[in-house]
Amino acid sequence: MKTVLRPSSPVRNLVQSARVDLEDATAEQIVAWAAQTFGDRLAVASSMADAVVVDLVARTAAGIDVLFLDTGYHFAETIGTRDAVDAIYPVRVVTIEPTLTVPEQDARHGADLFARDPDRCCAMRKVEPLRRALAGYDAWITGLRRADSPARAGTPVVEYDAQFGKVKINPIARWTDADVEAYIAERGIVVNPLLLDGYASIGCAPCTRRVVFGTDPRAGRWAGFAKNECGIHDAGGDHER
Repeated sequence: MKTVLRPSSPVRNLVQSARVDLEDATAEQIVAWAAQTFGDRLAVASSMADAVVVDLVARTAAGIDVLFLDTGYHFAETIGTRDAVDAIYPVRVVTIEPTLTVPEQDARHGADLFARDPDRCCAMRKVEPLRRALAGYDAWITGLRRADSPARAGTPVVEYDAQFGKVKINPIARWTDADVEAYIAERGIVVNPLLLDGYASIGCAPCTRRVVFGTDPRAGRWAGFAKNECGIHDAGGDHER
């Protein structure tokens, strides 16, 4: 049975107030609130599909920790994007690795676990490592957007993430695809080259496929499985929405 970590009253009040007060705020204003509220107890999580949120946050909180989960299954282009972000932006990229290497996981659980039990593979290679990484922070910033998928349509700009017991800030939750594209063009943002090669949503190489333009951008994730989330953004918990 999953443990649900409920916030204390002060945290609950903070989240509820911020969710209302910042709903119509700009992404920059939301990031500024997060930086002022949490200081060095704030981190950013990035999948390295692009550096939009990294750039946005770095403009307000230079030197902030950017957490990247190296699952051992990433495309070379994703690792290259991580390295470019580390070199270009005034942030501290922190690469987080699972407890088991891929060969160790294969030896213990059988080869290609992702093809047999993707939920378990994601739990070991993404969710658990991020849980360890977030232990040193009070809040984290993500690039979640309501336009990403129907499951994310209700994403608040600020929420309490019960899965990790942290405040979660989604500064571009209201942004459309056009907003993202405009920001990338205006700021010259680093973008994973796979986005220009038919991949609308980028995860681990064995579990990510190209999609037809105009279709659900997450349709290329875990093709063949009734799954479109890795478990990090668990909509089933008490998120104080």
